[in-house]
Amino acid sequence: MIELILGGARSGKSRLAEQLAQDAGLAVTYIATSQPLDDEMRQRIAHHRARRPADWQLIEEPLALARVLGEQAAADRCLLVDCLTLWLTNLLLHEDAQCLERERQALLDSLGDLPGRIILVSNETGLGVVPMGELSRRYVDEAGWLHQALANCSDRVQFCVAGLPMLLKGTL
Repeated sequence: MIELILGGARSGKSRLAEQLAQDAGLAVTYIATSQPLDDEMRQRIAHHRARRPADWQLIEEPLALARVLGEQAAADRCLLVDCLTLWLTNLLLHEDAQCLERERQALLDSLGDLPGRIILVSNETGLGVVPMGELSRRYVDEAGWLHQALANCSDRVQFCVAGLPMLLKGTL
Protein backbone atom coordinates (compact mmCIF):
# COMPACT_ATOMS: atom_id res chain seq x y z
CA MET A 1 0.00 0.00 0.00
CA ILE A 2 1.43 3.34 -1.09
CA GLU A 3 -0.07 6.45 0.46
CA LEU A 4 0.77 10.06 -0.40
CA ILE A 5 -0.09 12.82 2.07
CA LEU A 6 0.17 16.38 0.82
CA GLY A 7 -0.38 19.69 2.58
CA GLY A 8 1.10 23.06 3.30
CA ALA A 9 3.43 23.96 6.13
CA ARG A 10 1.86 23.18 9.52
CA SER A 11 -1.21 21.69 7.83
CA GLY A 12 -1.19 18.53 9.98
CA LYS A 13 0.18 16.23 7.27
CA SER A 14 3.03 14.83 9.39
CA ARG A 15 0.75 14.29 12.37
CA LEU A 16 -1.74 12.45 10.12
CA ALA A 17 1.03 10.29 8.64
CA GLU A 18 2.35 9.44 12.10
CA GLN A 19 -1.13 8.49 13.31
CA LEU A 20 -1.71 6.27 10.26
CA ALA A 21 1.65 4.59 10.80
CA GLN A 22 0.91 3.99 14.47
CA ASP A 23 -2.57 2.63 13.68
CA ALA A 24 -1.20 0.25 11.02
CA GLY A 25 -0.23 -2.31 13.65
CA LEU A 26 3.16 -2.85 11.98
CA ALA A 27 6.71 -2.10 12.97
CA VAL A 28 7.43 1.48 11.85
CA THR A 29 10.57 2.86 10.28
CA TYR A 30 10.63 6.65 10.01
CA ILE A 31 12.78 7.88 7.13
CA ALA A 32 13.77 11.51 7.62
CA THR A 33 15.10 13.45 4.65
CA SER A 34 15.94 16.72 6.39
CA GLN A 35 19.41 17.87 7.26
CA PRO A 36 20.06 19.91 10.44
CA LEU A 37 21.89 22.71 8.66
CA ASP A 38 20.75 25.56 10.93
CA ASP A 39 19.22 26.17 14.35
CA GLU A 40 15.68 26.54 13.05
CA MET A 41 15.84 23.18 11.24
CA ARG A 42 17.37 21.55 14.31
CA GLN A 43 14.36 22.80 16.32
CA ARG A 44 11.93 21.39 13.74
CA ILE A 45 13.70 18.04 13.82
CA ALA A 46 13.60 18.00 17.64
CA HIS A 47 9.86 18.75 17.56
CA HIS A 48 9.24 15.81 15.20
CA ARG A 49 11.44 13.47 17.26
CA ALA A 50 9.68 14.37 20.52
CA ARG A 51 6.26 13.31 19.29
CA ARG A 52 7.28 10.01 17.66
CA PRO A 53 6.99 6.74 19.61
CA ALA A 54 10.31 5.56 21.05
CA ASP A 55 10.01 2.11 19.46
CA TRP A 56 10.06 3.47 15.90
CA GLN A 57 13.27 2.93 13.99
CA LEU A 58 14.79 6.11 12.52
CA ILE A 59 16.81 6.37 9.33
CA GLU A 60 18.13 9.74 8.18
CA GLU A 61 18.70 9.79 4.42
CA PRO A 62 18.79 13.07 2.50
CA LEU A 63 19.41 11.65 -1.01
CA ALA A 64 19.21 7.89 -1.68
CA LEU A 65 15.56 7.40 -0.80
CA ALA A 66 14.83 4.57 -3.26
CA ARG A 67 17.80 2.58 -1.95
CA VAL A 68 16.65 2.94 1.67
CA LEU A 69 13.06 2.04 0.81
CA GLY A 70 14.26 -1.06 -1.02
CA GLU A 71 16.44 -2.10 1.91
CA GLN A 72 13.79 -1.48 4.58
CA ALA A 73 10.46 -2.43 2.99
CA ALA A 74 8.90 -5.63 4.32
CA ALA A 75 5.42 -7.09 4.48
CA ASP A 76 5.32 -6.59 8.25
CA ARG A 77 6.66 -3.02 8.22
CA CYS A 78 5.36 0.49 7.65
CA LEU A 79 7.81 2.99 6.21
CA LEU A 80 7.02 6.66 6.76
CA VAL A 81 8.99 9.15 4.64
CA ASP A 82 8.94 12.76 5.82
CA CYS A 83 9.34 14.74 3.69
CA LEU A 84 9.68 14.53 -0.06
CA THR A 85 10.02 18.27 -0.67
CA LEU A 86 13.05 18.45 1.64
CA TRP A 87 14.44 15.46 -0.26
CA LEU A 88 13.75 17.29 -3.52
CA THR A 89 15.54 20.39 -2.22
CA ASN A 90 18.56 18.28 -1.27
CA LEU A 91 18.64 16.87 -4.80
CA LEU A 92 18.17 20.26 -6.48
CA LEU A 93 21.11 21.68 -4.54
CA HIS A 94 23.37 18.66 -5.08
CA GLU A 95 26.62 19.32 -6.97
CA ASP A 96 25.82 16.51 -9.44
CA ALA A 97 23.25 18.02 -11.83
CA GLN A 98 22.01 14.52 -12.78
CA CYS A 99 21.35 13.48 -9.18
CA LEU A 100 17.75 14.78 -9.15
CA GLU A 101 16.61 12.92 -12.25
CA ARG A 102 18.46 9.73 -11.27
CA GLU A 103 17.05 9.60 -7.70
CA ARG A 104 13.55 10.72 -8.74
CA GLN A 105 13.36 7.98 -11.37
CA ALA A 106 14.77 5.41 -8.94
CA LEU A 107 12.03 6.31 -6.44
CA LEU A 108 9.25 6.07 -9.01
CA ASP A 109 10.63 2.79 -10.37
CA SER A 110 10.90 1.22 -6.92
CA LEU A 111 7.47 2.01 -5.47
CA GLY A 112 5.48 -0.61 -7.36
CA ASP A 113 7.66 -3.43 -6.09
CA LEU A 114 7.84 -2.57 -2.40
CA PRO A 115 6.09 -4.81 0.15
CA GLY A 116 4.37 -3.48 3.25
CA ARG A 117 2.92 -0.05 3.79
CA ILE A 118 4.64 3.09 2.52
CA ILE A 119 3.48 6.54 3.66
CA LEU A 120 4.99 9.49 1.81
CA VAL A 121 4.65 13.05 3.16
CA SER A 122 5.23 16.13 1.04
CA ASN A 123 4.56 19.86 1.02
CA GLU A 124 2.12 21.07 -1.60
CA THR A 125 3.81 24.17 -3.00
CA GLY A 126 1.79 24.79 -6.14
CA LEU A 127 -1.20 26.62 -4.67
CA GLY A 128 0.25 30.12 -4.76
CA VAL A 129 1.65 32.49 -7.32
CA VAL A 130 4.55 31.54 -9.56
CA PRO A 131 7.61 32.43 -7.46
CA MET A 132 10.28 34.88 -8.49
CA GLY A 133 13.69 33.40 -9.09
CA GLU A 134 14.79 30.55 -11.32
CA LEU A 135 15.59 28.07 -8.52
CA SER A 136 12.27 28.72 -6.75
CA ARG A 137 10.32 28.22 -9.97
CA ARG A 138 12.23 25.01 -10.73
CA TYR A 139 11.54 23.75 -7.21
CA VAL A 140 7.78 24.35 -7.55
CA ASP A 141 7.76 22.73 -11.00
CA GLU A 142 9.76 19.69 -9.86
CA ALA A 143 7.57 19.27 -6.76
CA GLY A 144 4.42 19.45 -8.86
CA TRP A 145 5.68 16.89 -11.36
CA LEU A 146 6.86 14.60 -8.56
CA HIS A 147 3.49 14.81 -6.79
CA GLN A 148 1.60 14.03 -9.99
CA ALA A 149 3.76 10.98 -10.65
CA LEU A 150 3.48 9.78 -7.05
CA ALA A 151 -0.29 10.34 -6.94
CA ASN A 152 -0.60 8.27 -10.09
CA CYS A 153 1.15 5.25 -8.53
CA SER A 154 -0.30 5.66 -5.00
CA ASP A 155 -3.21 3.63 -3.68
CA ARG A 156 -4.41 6.52 -1.56
CA VAL A 157 -3.78 10.28 -1.66
CA GLN A 158 -4.84 12.70 1.06
CA PHE A 159 -4.53 16.47 1.31
CA CYS A 160 -4.35 18.20 4.71
CA VAL A 161 -5.65 21.68 5.43
CA ALA A 162 -5.91 23.12 8.95
CA GLY A 163 -5.35 19.66 10.42
CA LEU A 164 -8.19 18.16 8.42
CA PRO A 165 -7.46 15.43 5.87
CA MET A 166 -9.34 15.34 2.57
CA LEU A 167 -9.34 12.10 0.60
CA LEU A 168 -8.34 12.72 -3.03
CA LYS A 169 -7.82 9.12 -4.19
CA GLY A 170 -8.60 5.68 -2.81
CA THR A 171 -10.67 4.67 0.19
CA LEU A 172 -10.23 4.99 3.93
